[in-house]
Amino acid sequence: MRILIYVLVLALSLLCTLKSTAQELVVVDKETNAPLDQVTIAAINPNLYVVTNENGKAKLNGFRSEKIIQFRRIGYKSQIFSFESLRNLDFKVALSPSNFSLEEVVVSASKWGQSRRDIPSRISSISPEDVALLAPQTAADLLGASGEVFIQKSQQGGGSPMIRGFSTNRLLYTIDGVRMNTAIFRAGNIQNVISLDPLAIEGTEVFFGPGAIIYGSDAIGGVMSFTTLTPTLMSEGEDKIKGKSYIRYSSANNEVTAHADVSISGKKWGSTTSITSSDFGDLRMGSHGPDEYLRKFYVSRVDSLDRVVANPDPQLQVPTGYSQINLMQKIRFSPNEKLNFQYGFHFSETSPYSRYDRLIEIAPNGLPRSAVWNYGPQKWSMNLLSIDYKAESSFFDKSTLRLAYQNFEESRIDRNFSGGNRFRERTQLEKVDAFSINLDFQKYTN
Repeated sequence: MRILIYVLVLALSLLCTLKSTAQELVVVDKETNAPLDQVTIAAINPNLYVVTNENGKAKLNGFRSEKIIQFRRIGYKSQIFSFESLRNLDFKVALSPSNFSLEEVVVSASKWGQSRRDIPSRISSISPEDVALLAPQTAADLLGASGEVFIQKSQQGGGSPMIRGFSTNRLLYTIDGVRMNTAIFRAGNIQNVISLDPLAIEGTEVFFGPGAIIYGSDAIGGVMSFTTLTPTLMSEGEDKIKGKSYIRYSSANNEVTAHADVSISGKKWGSTTSITSSDFGDLRMGSHGPDEYLRKFYVSRVDSLDRVVANPDPQLQVPTGYSQINLMQKIRFSPNEKLNFQYGFHFSETSPYSRYDRLIEIAPNGLPRSAVWNYGPQKWSMNLLSIDYKAESSFFDKSTLRLAYQNFEESRIDRNFSGGNRFRERTQLEKVDAFSINLDFQKYTN
């Protein structure tokens, strides 16, 4: 009896071995007949899937009753078989390469849509998917979180990009092809980039290297090109009206941000509206930072006198909170395939905010050096009219005219600490109007 049991167990083992061997298949390249690894073989049942090894082989245990078995691999066309059809192929599958390539379009390098492989300089792109993943609070945080640009910040409302050791008037910010900062801006760090709404940006390209040939002498360090949401026409999309909303809360500074944008598409007309409102509270620093950054006290004005008040929570940077609002409206009109008109209005305004690094400075007498050191409301607005014209002529194939008007308003407010009222508050107000006209031509040559 025991011998019979041994024989039955041995027979079952041999049967399972034969069954396993019969269900092993190989996947090869149809053109080269080389084995393909990392081919995903999956059935409708989510628990049934295997991946081929370096020899292109995999075992189909459990697939015997499946009628739909899909083979997938990046760079190859997906195929579907039943188990019976695989048996008829002697469990050998040949996948055909897919003849397609994805080319990344770069705008900042030459003001025109180009493939990355045609640009000799290094280009880094930040897509809307990256923005959704990084969830930046400001455009400066977007650049810094990407890991491509160093950001200098002296306070919560700051953010000065640096590339290759250059900053401010040695770098260039462009919005929809129009320069935002020029050589008239000071050489010290500036935070004008926070005027941009990261939630209304369609794409960002960072051009590492001098762009003076295209943009002018103040672009010797690099170019950061921002493309905001663009209205689409009905022929370019299926939805006539679409939009999205966004609400975020951050416990690090009690930030509350609300965003909404709506796009309306017609056959010849298109419109995009975007609004973002952010309220940032006092920033809370980490518990493992340098002690000299702690906010152990702050200054309060009581009865026309400056008083030093102990901060019950030294990790809370008082006062660093501020608020910001961003508005954008774009209208597009295309009467025919050759002409395209687009008008855009941008507006950004912040509340006053403190410069934290100045407020924690201590004078030789042990008292605060400054009682007040604030940036006043930072306002920026831009009106942009762009006209694109396509025509096959001996001079150009495409031309773009950009007419833009920008208004900047910034201020600085500071007052030294004192026990009396002999120190007056100083205010420096700056208002700048900037007009620009750019006419670009593009000609294709063989």
